[in-house]
Amino acid sequence: MENVSRRKTRMGVVVSAKMDKTRVVKIVRTVRHSKYDKVMRIPNKFYAHDEKNEAHQGDTVEIEETRPLSKLKRWRIVKILNTKNEGVAQ
Repeated sequence: MENVSRRKTRMGVVVSAKMDKTRVVKIVRTVRHSKYDKVMRIPNKFYAHDEKNEAHQGDTVEIEETRPLSKLKRWRIVKILNTKNEGVAQ
């Protein structure tokens, strides 16, 4: 039988990479208001553990729920989906 993870996963963009082994990931979800029927964008920021300091600001990453690692960190970066192209001078 296949080992299936029951942990929640989310996809988002790294908005801060200033801390050592910690990245701030912004996840935007859309919700429709029940009364006014307006589509709203709800942003959330999650502190995620990055053991090798591989993710940089602007990268799209996948994060997974984990045990509490610190006061704010409950997520860890599983993989980097897209990297932001650094400005290369030509």
